[in-house]
Amino acid sequence: MKIAMVSEHASPLAALGGVDAGGQNVHVAALATQLARRGHEVRVYTRRDQPESQQPERVALNDGVEVVHVPAGPARAIPKDELLPFMGAFGDWLSEDWARTGTPDVVHAHFWMSGLAAAQACALPGIPWAITFHALGVVKRRHQGLADTSPPQRLELERRLASTADLIIATCSDEAAELTRLGAPADRIAVVPCGVDTMLFSPAAAPRPPRSPAKLLSVGRLVPRKGLDTAVRALVALPHTELTIAGGPPRAELDQDAEARRLRELADALGVGDRVLFTGQVAHERMPELYRSADLVLATPWYEPFGITPLEAAACGKAVVGSAVGGLLDTVVDGQTGRLVPERDPRALASAIAEMLDCPETLADWGRTARARAVTRYGWERVAERTEASLLGVVRGRRAVEVPA
Repeated sequence: MKIAMVSEHASPLAALGGVDAGGQNVHVAALATQLARRGHEVRVYTRRDQPESQQPERVALNDGVEVVHVPAGPARAIPKDELLPFMGAFGDWLSEDWARTGTPDVVHAHFWMSGLAAAQACALPGIPWAITFHALGVVKRRHQGLADTSPPQRLELERRLASTADLIIATCSDEAAELTRLGAPADRIAVVPCGVDTMLFSPAAAPRPPRSPAKLLSVGRLVPRKGLDTAVRALVALPHTELTIAGGPPRAELDQDAEARRLRELADALGVGDRVLFTGQVAHERMPELYRSADLVLATPWYEPFGITPLEAAACGKAVVGSAVGGLLDTVVDGQTGRLVPERDPRALASAIAEMLDCPETLADWGRTARARAVTRYGWERVAERTEASLLGVVRGRRAVEVPA
């Protein structure tokens, strides 16, 4: 198949760790790469956010995958919540490009604004199109309220996309349930999770013996919804532990980051500032080493559409204590690969951490189970296979096909 992926703000070429650069970038890059390895021709269309002299129109990501920078809006970085006015131009440019270079067999949009551009470009030639929302506005509004910076039209536009897309690829069962409540036809929804590179993210050669202080690790963008303050608060009840927070801007720029300052001030006020380390941005290829250095990985968001951290930790053979929200309900199996606790509950989080650290044998067993589960369910080859089957179903004129989990 000739597959066009539309990912308006999440370029597969972007450096990770910024406010709008995270799991979706990894997802698009890895999925495109694996689909190309399965014999498909993949183009990823993303918005140009630098001058053309610094960001050529077309860049080869690897064999079979080309990244195309679309000139929609100013050639500079713009927060994703401000990109809606440029989606019409994005869709027009897609139509023009496909008229020049040939129409794709199927279009796979990533994020709701990409869906708007894709739906516009696919309408006249009748190209089948699919969408992965990665996050739903109705869920974001529910958890963030007035702090939600999404355009006010988002909820209604997402409802329209959910009812008109040929296929919706949901990343977890919680998202699928939300989509049906939005009015999406159940026979157009396929659940295919995000994936993890189980070759890059792998366990240490030898198990680490118990130590004190125990090393806790939280990984993610430095934004409030990631719930990193919950992890900091839990340290008060865990005197023999240290917490490393990885993510955000480069380490030298952390002092200018509002969330980093807030978390540092909170840690100091609670008397745990000497036990919290901020690494800043960490290169993707260095992340496995960071996971392996931890005794236990924490994932404590208020809400999480999917969440890559639990998968990366699991692939490295690490158990996870996570919030019982969103994608973590699928990726963390309570009592088998980690613990699920209520969100924003430092006491419950501290209790689960203490329980797990007090039993190193169980912690090691859960880590091995997490690794095996990551390989069999979430390896990118498996995720690409299931995505391919779903897209082929659309190309052949069928609605979403059932793909075994």
